[in-house]
Amino acid sequence: MRVLIVEDERKTAEYLEQGLREQGCTVDLAFDGIDGQHLALHYDFDVIVLDVMLPGLDGFAVLKSLRAVKNTPVIMLTARDGVEDRVRGLQGGADDYLVKPFSFLELFARLQVLTRRGRAQETTLLRVGDLQVDLIARKAQRQGQRLDLTAKEFALLALLARRQGEILSKTVIAEMVWDMNFDSNTNVVEVAIKRLRSKLDAPFPTELLHTIRGMGYVLEDRSAGAPGTE
Repeated sequence: MRVLIVEDERKTAEYLEQGLREQGCTVDLAFDGIDGQHLALHYDFDVIVLDVMLPGLDGFAVLKSLRAVKNTPVIMLTARDGVEDRVRGLQGGADDYLVKPFSFLELFARLQVLTRRGRAQETTLLRVGDLQVDLIARKAQRQGQRLDLTAKEFALLALLARRQGEILSKTVIAEMVWDMNFDSNTNVVEVAIKRLRSKLDAPFPTELLHTIRGMGYVLEDRSAGAPGTE
Protein backbone atom coordinates (compact mmCIF):
# COMPACT_ATOMS: atom_id res chain seq x y z
CA MET A 1 0.00 0.00 0.00
CA ARG A 2 1.44 3.38 -1.01
CA VAL A 3 0.16 6.16 1.27
CA LEU A 4 0.47 9.93 1.05
CA ILE A 5 0.19 11.76 4.38
CA VAL A 6 -0.54 15.49 4.16
CA GLU A 7 -0.23 16.77 7.72
CA ASP A 8 1.44 19.93 9.04
CA GLU A 9 1.90 18.60 12.59
CA ARG A 10 5.25 16.88 12.13
CA LYS A 11 4.99 14.69 15.22
CA THR A 12 1.64 13.36 14.04
CA ALA A 13 2.91 12.84 10.50
CA GLU A 14 6.07 11.04 11.64
CA TYR A 15 4.09 8.89 14.07
CA LEU A 16 1.77 7.80 11.26
CA GLU A 17 4.71 7.29 8.92
CA GLN A 18 6.46 4.98 11.38
CA GLY A 19 3.32 2.99 12.11
CA LEU A 20 2.46 2.53 8.44
CA ARG A 21 6.01 1.53 7.52
CA GLU A 22 5.87 -1.12 10.24
CA GLN A 23 2.78 -2.46 8.46
CA GLY A 24 4.72 -2.77 5.21
CA CYS A 25 3.43 0.41 3.57
CA THR A 26 5.37 2.87 1.44
CA VAL A 27 4.82 6.37 2.83
CA ASP A 28 5.34 9.86 1.41
CA LEU A 29 4.94 13.01 3.51
CA ALA A 30 3.85 16.56 2.77
CA PHE A 31 3.68 19.22 5.47
CA ASP A 32 1.57 21.83 3.67
CA GLY A 33 -1.30 21.94 1.22
CA ILE A 34 0.75 23.11 -1.76
CA ASP A 35 3.23 20.21 -1.58
CA GLY A 36 0.40 17.82 -0.78
CA GLN A 37 -1.56 18.94 -3.83
CA HIS A 38 1.49 18.55 -6.08
CA LEU A 39 2.21 15.02 -4.89
CA ALA A 40 -1.43 13.94 -5.00
CA LEU A 41 -1.87 15.18 -8.57
CA HIS A 42 1.41 14.03 -10.07
CA TYR A 43 1.95 10.63 -8.43
CA ASP A 44 -0.15 7.54 -7.88
CA PHE A 45 -1.13 6.52 -4.34
CA ASP A 46 -3.39 3.79 -3.04
CA VAL A 47 -4.84 6.14 -0.42
CA ILE A 48 -4.28 9.67 0.91
CA VAL A 49 -4.47 10.82 4.54
CA LEU A 50 -5.36 14.52 4.34
CA ASP A 51 -5.49 16.98 7.20
CA VAL A 52 -8.04 19.79 6.96
CA MET A 53 -6.08 22.64 8.56
CA LEU A 54 -2.97 23.09 6.41
CA PRO A 55 -0.74 26.06 5.54
CA GLY A 56 -0.75 27.18 1.92
CA LEU A 57 -3.94 25.39 0.89
CA ASP A 58 -6.40 23.80 3.28
CA GLY A 59 -7.47 20.19 2.94
CA PHE A 60 -10.76 21.10 1.27
CA ALA A 61 -8.93 22.96 -1.51
CA VAL A 62 -6.50 20.07 -2.01
CA LEU A 63 -9.40 17.63 -2.16
CA LYS A 64 -11.28 19.75 -4.69
CA SER A 65 -8.30 19.92 -7.07
CA LEU A 66 -7.67 16.19 -6.67
CA ARG A 67 -11.28 15.22 -7.40
CA ALA A 68 -11.18 17.18 -10.63
CA VAL A 69 -8.79 14.62 -12.10
CA LYS A 70 -8.46 11.56 -9.80
CA ASN A 71 -10.51 9.21 -7.65
CA THR A 72 -7.76 8.27 -5.20
CA PRO A 73 -9.37 7.26 -1.87
CA VAL A 74 -9.02 10.03 0.74
CA ILE A 75 -9.49 9.98 4.50
CA MET A 76 -9.56 13.43 6.09
CA LEU A 77 -8.15 14.21 9.52
CA THR A 78 -9.25 17.16 11.61
CA ALA A 79 -9.38 18.50 15.13
CA ARG A 80 -12.78 19.88 14.24
CA ASP A 81 -15.66 17.69 15.28
CA GLY A 82 -18.44 19.87 13.91
CA VAL A 83 -20.99 18.11 11.72
CA GLU A 84 -20.74 20.88 9.11
CA ASP A 85 -17.02 20.19 8.56
CA ARG A 86 -17.57 16.46 8.14
CA VAL A 87 -20.44 17.10 5.73
CA ARG A 88 -18.33 19.56 3.74
CA GLY A 89 -15.50 17.06 3.44
CA LEU A 90 -17.73 14.16 2.45
CA GLN A 91 -19.67 16.26 -0.04
CA GLY A 92 -16.35 17.44 -1.47
CA GLY A 93 -15.37 13.88 -2.29
CA ALA A 94 -13.67 12.54 0.86
CA ASP A 95 -14.19 8.81 1.38
CA ASP A 96 -13.89 8.88 5.17
CA TYR A 97 -13.38 11.31 8.04
CA LEU A 98 -11.50 10.85 11.31
CA VAL A 99 -11.43 13.32 14.20
CA LYS A 100 -8.25 13.86 16.23
CA PRO A 101 -7.14 12.34 18.53
CA PHE A 102 -7.60 8.90 17.01
CA SER A 103 -6.28 5.38 17.36
CA PHE A 104 -3.63 4.33 14.85
CA LEU A 105 -5.21 0.87 14.64
CA GLU A 106 -8.55 2.44 13.71
CA LEU A 107 -6.89 4.62 11.07
CA PHE A 108 -5.04 1.65 9.58
CA ALA A 109 -8.22 -0.44 9.50
CA ARG A 110 -10.02 2.36 7.66
CA LEU A 111 -7.15 2.72 5.20
CA GLN A 112 -7.37 -1.00 4.43
CA VAL A 113 -11.10 -0.69 3.81
CA LEU A 114 -10.59 2.29 1.50
CA THR A 115 -7.87 0.60 -0.54
CA ARG A 116 -10.02 -2.51 -0.96
CA ARG A 117 -12.90 -0.28 -2.01
CA GLY A 118 -10.65 1.61 -4.39
CA ARG A 119 -9.56 -1.65 -5.99
CA ALA A 120 -13.10 -2.95 -6.31
CA GLN A 121 -13.02 -2.07 -10.00
CA GLU A 122 -9.57 -3.61 -10.45
CA THR A 123 -8.56 -7.20 -10.94
CA THR A 124 -7.17 -8.31 -7.59
CA LEU A 125 -5.81 -11.64 -8.83
CA LEU A 126 -3.13 -11.02 -11.44
CA ARG A 127 -1.69 -13.72 -13.69
CA VAL A 128 1.53 -13.70 -15.67
CA GLY A 129 2.20 -17.08 -17.24
CA ASP A 130 2.05 -19.61 -14.41
CA LEU A 131 2.45 -16.85 -11.78
CA GLN A 132 -0.52 -15.72 -9.67
CA VAL A 133 -0.38 -12.57 -7.54
CA ASP A 134 -3.19 -11.99 -5.05
CA LEU A 135 -3.20 -8.26 -4.24
CA ILE A 136 -5.67 -8.57 -1.37
CA ALA A 137 -4.17 -11.58 0.41
CA ARG A 138 -0.66 -10.31 -0.48
CA LYS A 139 0.41 -13.75 -1.66
CA ALA A 140 2.05 -15.02 -4.82
CA GLN A 141 2.53 -18.49 -6.22
CA ARG A 142 3.97 -20.26 -9.25
CA GLN A 143 2.84 -23.69 -10.38
CA GLY A 144 0.92 -23.99 -7.11
CA GLN A 145 4.01 -23.26 -4.98
CA ARG A 146 3.77 -20.25 -2.70
CA LEU A 147 6.62 -17.74 -3.00
CA ASP A 148 8.11 -16.70 0.34
CA LEU A 149 8.40 -12.95 -0.21
CA THR A 150 9.21 -10.08 2.12
CA ALA A 151 6.89 -7.05 2.20
CA LYS A 152 9.14 -5.08 -0.17
CA GLU A 153 9.59 -8.03 -2.51
CA PHE A 154 5.82 -8.45 -2.72
CA ALA A 155 5.36 -4.71 -3.33
CA LEU A 156 7.93 -4.90 -6.14
CA LEU A 157 6.30 -7.97 -7.67
CA ALA A 158 2.82 -6.42 -7.40
CA LEU A 159 4.01 -3.29 -9.21
CA LEU A 160 5.58 -5.34 -12.00
CA ALA A 161 2.49 -7.57 -12.26
CA ARG A 162 0.09 -4.61 -12.39
CA ARG A 163 2.12 -3.18 -15.25
CA GLN A 164 3.12 -6.46 -16.88
CA GLY A 165 4.59 -6.09 -20.33
CA GLU A 166 5.69 -2.52 -19.56
CA ILE A 167 9.36 -1.73 -19.08
CA LEU A 168 9.84 0.04 -15.74
CA SER A 169 12.99 2.04 -15.10
CA LYS A 170 14.93 1.94 -11.84
CA THR A 171 13.71 5.46 -11.09
CA VAL A 172 10.05 4.50 -11.49
CA ILE A 173 10.49 1.35 -9.40
CA ALA A 174 12.31 3.28 -6.67
CA GLU A 175 9.61 5.95 -6.63
CA MET A 176 6.73 3.48 -6.45
CA VAL A 177 8.17 0.89 -4.05
CA TRP A 178 10.45 3.04 -1.91
CA ASP A 179 10.34 6.72 -0.96
CA MET A 180 10.08 9.36 -3.63
CA ASN A 181 13.38 10.88 -2.44
CA PHE A 182 15.08 7.52 -2.95
CA ASP A 183 18.61 7.84 -4.38
CA SER A 184 18.38 5.92 -7.64
CA ASN A 185 22.17 5.97 -7.96
CA THR A 186 22.42 3.29 -5.29
CA ASN A 187 22.07 -0.42 -6.09
CA VAL A 188 19.03 -1.02 -3.88
CA VAL A 189 16.76 -1.67 -6.88
CA GLU A 190 19.24 -4.09 -8.45
CA VAL A 191 19.63 -5.97 -5.17
CA ALA A 192 15.86 -6.20 -4.72
CA ILE A 193 15.41 -7.42 -8.30
CA LYS A 194 18.11 -10.05 -7.80
CA ARG A 195 16.46 -11.33 -4.62
CA LEU A 196 13.02 -11.37 -6.20
CA ARG A 197 14.35 -13.19 -9.25
CA SER A 198 15.96 -15.86 -7.06
CA LYS A 199 12.53 -16.70 -5.65
CA LEU A 200 10.40 -15.99 -8.70
CA ASP A 201 12.45 -17.49 -11.51
CA ALA A 202 15.35 -19.59 -10.25
CA PRO A 203 13.28 -22.60 -9.07
CA PHE A 204 11.24 -22.71 -12.29
CA PRO A 205 12.02 -23.50 -15.93
CA THR A 206 10.54 -20.30 -17.40
CA GLU A 207 11.84 -16.81 -16.63
CA LEU A 208 9.25 -14.09 -16.14
CA LEU A 209 11.35 -11.18 -14.85
CA HIS A 210 13.55 -9.73 -17.58
CA THR A 211 16.21 -7.02 -17.62
CA ILE A 212 16.15 -4.67 -20.62
CA ARG A 213 19.62 -3.22 -20.95
CA GLY A 214 19.74 0.53 -20.48
CA MET A 215 16.00 0.75 -19.85
CA GLY A 216 14.83 -1.24 -16.82
CA TYR A 217 12.81 -4.34 -16.01
CA VAL A 218 9.70 -6.03 -17.33
CA LEU A 219 7.54 -8.88 -16.06
CA GLU A 220 6.01 -11.00 -18.80
CA ASP A 221 5.85 -14.54 -20.13
CA ARG A 222 8.41 -14.91 -22.90
CA SER A 223 8.39 -18.64 -23.24
CA ALA A 224 9.51 -18.41 -26.87
CA GLY A 225 12.41 -16.12 -25.93
CA ALA A 226 13.11 -12.55 -27.04
CA PRO A 227 16.22 -10.47 -27.86
CA GLY A 228 17.44 -7.75 -25.54
CA THR A 229 16.85 -9.60 -22.28
CA GLU A 230 19.16 -11.30 -19.87
